[in-house]
Amino acid sequence: MRNYRRKLDIIADILQVAKENPKKTQIMYQANLSYTVLERYLAEVLAASLICFENETGCYRLTDKGSKYLDAYKKYSRTHKRIALRLNEANNRKKVLEKMCRGK
Repeated sequence: MRNYRRKLDIIADILQVAKENPKKTQIMYQANLSYTVLERYLAEVLAASLICFENETGCYRLTDKGSKYLDAYKKYSRTHKRIALRLNEANNRKKVLEKMCRGK
């Protein structure tokens, strides 16, 4: 089974890489994105002012807003993982109950 990243995960990966003031190619490789996907998301995070482009260096830089996004994303991610684990646990208990209702 493949584990696909969601939009928020991809944005967080891009911002995490942007903490090191990378060039576009570095973002693409370190965030594990195709060029097409990178272009789409890079335009989005630039428009949202989560990162900015430094003309003099040709590098991208994480903004204060981007840093706040990463902090909020980390909290969201931890909460999401806890909820997913609890939901999985509840589903397993449901399966046990359903199995108990079946005849031999």
